[in-house]
Formats: sequence, structure tokens, C-alpha cells
Amino acid sequence: MLTPFEAIKKKRAEALSRIIGKGYLATKRVYIGMATCEIAAGSDEVMKVFTEALREGLPGVYISQKGCAGRCNLEPTVEVIETGKVPVKYGKVDVQKAREIIERHLKKGEVIEEWVIK
Repeated sequence: MLTPFEAIKKKRAEALSRIIGKGYLATKRVYIGMATCEIAAGSDEVMKVFTEALREGLPGVYISQKGCAGRCNLEPTVEVIETGKVPVKYGKVDVQKAREIIERHLKKGEVIEEWVIK
């Protein structure tokens, strides 16, 4: 039988393992707008491109969805947040732009200025 202290240590280790396993502590995080209006604009296809890249081994990146940003004219949106850098929000992202964001921004560190929402 575990002592109370040992039980707490075990729970903490399990929780930390889940946090790390889900990628919550990744140095690169990508949030894809998945509100109803963004899905209508094509964000579900954009999300598929990012999740497929993750499945194919894109290292050190956490991918999630976000709600409405109130910028319907710029949808679908993709936000890239990297530790120690200013967040970058891309607008009017389609499947091809999503692939470019993965290759140029996430893999090579190049912000694609012409697609950035200012």
C-alpha cells in the first residue's frame, strides 16, 4: 500500500506524463480556427493538412483548434505561437498555404509575411 505522499507523487507523475504526451509543453503551437464560420470557409481541410503532418512526424508541434476570432473576412485563420517569439496569425489559409506554413514556418522558421494578419 502506498503512503499518502507516494500516492501524490504517483498521481503527479501520471499527470505530467499526460501533459507531455499530448504536446501541451511543445515549443511550437498551432491553433486553427474551427468556429462554424471558419469551417464553412474551409478550415476543416486546413486542419486535416496539419494533423496529417503531425502523424507523419512533424516534431515538437502541438496542434489544436480555436474559436471565433471575429475576422470572418480573413478566414480560415491559423495562429503559430513559438516560445520566445511574437505570435503569428495567418489569414485566408487554404490547403496549399497550410502546406507552405508547415514547410517554411514550422520546419524552417520563416514567417511568410505576405499572409500575416497585421
